[in-house]
Amino acid sequence: MLGPLVWLPMVGVGLFFLPGLDGRRLRHVALAIAGLGFLWSLVVALQFNGQTAALQFVQNLDWLAPLGLNYRLGVDGLSMPLVVMTGLLMLVAIYCTEPEVDRPRLYYIMVMLIYTGVIGAFLSQNLLLFFLFYELELIPLYLLIGIWGGPRRNYAATKFVIYTALSGVLILAAFLGVVLLGGARSFDYDGQMASGLSMTAQLVLLGGILIGFGIKVPLFPFHTWLPDAHVEASTPVSILLAGVLLKLGTYGLLRFGLGLFPEAWAAIAPFLASWAVVSVLFGTFSAIAQKDMKKMVAYSSIGHMGFVLLAAAAATPISYLGTIFQMVAHGLISGLLFVLVGVVYKKTKTRDIDTLKGLLNPERGLPVIGSLMILAVMASAGMPGMMGFISEFLIFRGSFERFPIQTLLCMVGTGLTAVYFLLLVNKTFFGRLPEAFTNLPEVRWSERAPGFVLAVLIVIFGLQPNWMARWSEATAVDAVKSVALVRPAMAQLPGDQVSVYSN
Repeated sequence: MLGPLVWLPMVGVGLFFLPGLDGRRLRHVALAIAGLGFLWSLVVALQFNGQTAALQFVQNLDWLAPLGLNYRLGVDGLSMPLVVMTGLLMLVAIYCTEPEVDRPRLYYIMVMLIYTGVIGAFLSQNLLLFFLFYELELIPLYLLIGIWGGPRRNYAATKFVIYTALSGVLILAAFLGVVLLGGARSFDYDGQMASGLSMTAQLVLLGGILIGFGIKVPLFPFHTWLPDAHVEASTPVSILLAGVLLKLGTYGLLRFGLGLFPEAWAAIAPFLASWAVVSVLFGTFSAIAQKDMKKMVAYSSIGHMGFVLLAAAAATPISYLGTIFQMVAHGLISGLLFVLVGVVYKKTKTRDIDTLKGLLNPERGLPVIGSLMILAVMASAGMPGMMGFISEFLIFRGSFERFPIQTLLCMVGTGLTAVYFLLLVNKTFFGRLPEAFTNLPEVRWSERAPGFVLAVLIVIFGLQPNWMARWSEATAVDAVKSVALVRPAMAQLPGDQVSVYSN
């Protein structure tokens, strides 16, 4: 069941070398491959049993047994929603690619490599196998930014690859430490792999995990590569970067940080919650100061990913479920925002908030794009009826009993999200349309379609969150049990709270 999800994009790459394929036909082939991958993810999701936290559809093949590297795949309630979301956003990103893209064969091969790398990472149940898939997307994304990016693309791509390479080194070192110091016979993932390590060893290895995946998320102060990468990347690459690739960082924190080191995680949870507050507020205030629409959306991602760290630090069933919702919600909402910003830039040739005005004009502006933008910013600000509200409500509800002060400060960040996005909408879409924008090219329905699809899903899952929650509830309860077991002892320390767990 899981093999086609990982390897279909790579098998499809062979089709790109068929003779007589120009850029437009290559795009159709890529769409077909991504469409099949997305449909197969839905087939897997329909057969997925959300009532159990156990791994499902497990594939286990010996590969390099002396090195402890095995081909072991599995899916649970943490990875299942991310796999489906990845398939959808890959399809959207390819659809948003211009048919006349330069060097189309190389472009689509790089996209397919990223597809395989991300899906493989989400499904890997072997630490080394995860690392191989995690690193697979490094060079393709570097090339996508460096070849098809903006004027400062070489700087942004180089900065991205340096940060991400450092992330990989730290993660690999932590994985090696877990296995070598813990005495495990292989790198196959097991939540008890690090249980025999001393607290000092756990804290050191967890530190590598936190910094490594914190770069990928990205969390403050490891965030500086992200705004540059987004500004220089094309619209499809920004969709993949914010919607999909950042989730490798948050997924890694949950799977390998909280999952492997529950005792150390519980010990430093207050620090993690405070780190989340700093990241949220920094991303929020930085977004307010931006004049470039794309850079504003990029900084908003830093703040919204900080919510995931807060919920993971609290490690309650509700907050953990909230992390999954937040990852999917952010993927869909940021994807929608970048689609719309891309259309605005394509029609007006600028993303400067101070230059753009009156685009909501029903006759000469971009009224449909403006309407979708209003919906997107409402979803990002956590308005009820949207998926962003559900994810943030679960995070704050699940985190408040553990970290009330940090949760309240993060809620301030949510309120400020409305501020900078309202500034964006008010300055860009309201007011009088300048003379320079009176003859804007018409937005075709094909250009609106991705926005409509993402907007509908954001509303549907905002009104019916149980349709996704049923995949992840059992996993959320099971994932935090180990943390809950160590908290009663810590609760005896002065000033600490009693655990909200009864089990």
